[in-house]
Amino acid sequence: MTGKQHDSLFSRRTVMAGGGALLLTGGSALAQATAPVRCKAGAFQGTVERGVRVFRGIRYGRAERFKAPVAVPAPAGVQPAAAFGPVCPQAGDRYGPQSEDCLFLNIWTSEADPRARKPVMLYIHGGAYSTGSVTDPLNDGQALAARGDVVVVTVNHRLNALGYLYLARLDPRFADSGNLGQLDLVLALQWVRDNIAAFGGDPARVMVFGQSGGGAKIATMMGMPAAKGLFHRAATMSGQQVTASGPLNATARTRAYLAKLGVAEGNPDALLELAVERLVEGLAATDPILGGGVYFGPVLDMRWLTRHPFWPDANPQSLGIPMVLGNTRDETRAFIAPDSAKLQGLGWDNVAERIAPELRIDVLPEWVVAQYRAQFPDWSPSDVFYAATTAGRSWRGQVIEAEERARAGAPGWVYQLDFGSRTDPRRGAFHTMDIPLVFGTLDAAGSHTGSGADARAASQAMQDSFVSFAATGDPNHRGLPQWPRYDLERRATMIFDVPPHVENDPRKWQRELFARVPYIQPGT
Repeated sequence: MTGKQHDSLFSRRTVMAGGGALLLTGGSALAQATAPVRCKAGAFQGTVERGVRVFRGIRYGRAERFKAPVAVPAPAGVQPAAAFGPVCPQAGDRYGPQSEDCLFLNIWTSEADPRARKPVMLYIHGGAYSTGSVTDPLNDGQALAARGDVVVVTVNHRLNALGYLYLARLDPRFADSGNLGQLDLVLALQWVRDNIAAFGGDPARVMVFGQSGGGAKIATMMGMPAAKGLFHRAATMSGQQVTASGPLNATARTRAYLAKLGVAEGNPDALLELAVERLVEGLAATDPILGGGVYFGPVLDMRWLTRHPFWPDANPQSLGIPMVLGNTRDETRAFIAPDSAKLQGLGWDNVAERIAPELRIDVLPEWVVAQYRAQFPDWSPSDVFYAATTAGRSWRGQVIEAEERARAGAPGWVYQLDFGSRTDPRRGAFHTMDIPLVFGTLDAAGSHTGSGADARAASQAMQDSFVSFAATGDPNHRGLPQWPRYDLERRATMIFDVPPHVENDPRKWQRELFARVPYIQPGT
């Protein structure tokens, strides 16, 4: 992108918004009028927050339990859009209110004018397909929409058993059941295609981005025929899905879930009668394949998902879509705290035993530890523990996806986040650290970036790269070192830190070590 283009993207000016002047100066805005936005889906009255028009809780569909979602007719009259809609029922009460009726999206825009044609950035939250919500303060789109001159959309959808319980082999009436969460996202993207222009967005420049499970949902959609043409750029943040769940394993998980609920396999109708709270209780079932809590995720059902997303190669359907793939340097420091029982008393005599279940691959853990000790003789047992579990468990899938796209000549860029926690330096650049940096929510509850000059600089670099990518399909912008496309010769990787810089094949030794071990993604 040229400097002139970049200046245009991040300019501040007076524009028309919903029939009234919206003065944008220095990143803040004053609204003189807030007329409702009218589109095919209806008329919506939002709010104005720090110069950005916000529309929360817009319904994009409805769905019966274990059935595919459907669009809804435009309601009569002006609909209030000031409050978030309910989130999908899930274990715990971190997010609320919760309801099965959870198909709602939210929009932030500085210019609700069809002539604006701004890039659209649609965010999909993480939570391993089972938990999470875009109502989290870290996902607030105000700062990103104001700085980037983009339209930000966030989407809630069905999760866990409500979104991915595979009943099709037990009852053909529920033929869509294994991929309902994905179908919700497809419906939301169709809503954006048909309506976002009225909010100032360009339906021909829709970028999807998501962290953790949100990135995995995107990787999966890149192989779903139903999603073809609905988005034009994709960015995954610590989220990958090389393979989907096989239908036989998914059915075995369904049986375990039914047994936990006391529901007979031949009577899935009983699931329709249970209170949703009971369905959530059933999530505590033991996974018959992996152990631990039962896994829910996309299913290779040969109906909506007819091949694995990135196996045996990158799905040809999406090779023309530019893609950014990123991970944090210290992913597993988020899942396993330095003061947790797993780390207490850790030494060379027990690190292999404790590392084994965290690697999520079938490899001799004693061999892994020996390799690390020989390569990094100054490292402590905890250094080896975190590096090996990050490389073998959390990073490996991203490497495979980037490699497969590079082999096919598809446009792709790779980043690694090295900017570490300023609130607890022991955690380093852990899983989720990139969310507040991209959204600019450094002061939000749950952020560990701090709000100092270094955090603001790291956030600016990431925001500008993501906005540039949304606008042009290329994350390069003025002020950032040239970020080459990822290829198998150089493996150029943008290291987001202060300052950002490019390294070729960072962590090469660790990548090559785990490339010697067959990769089988959990859930298959």
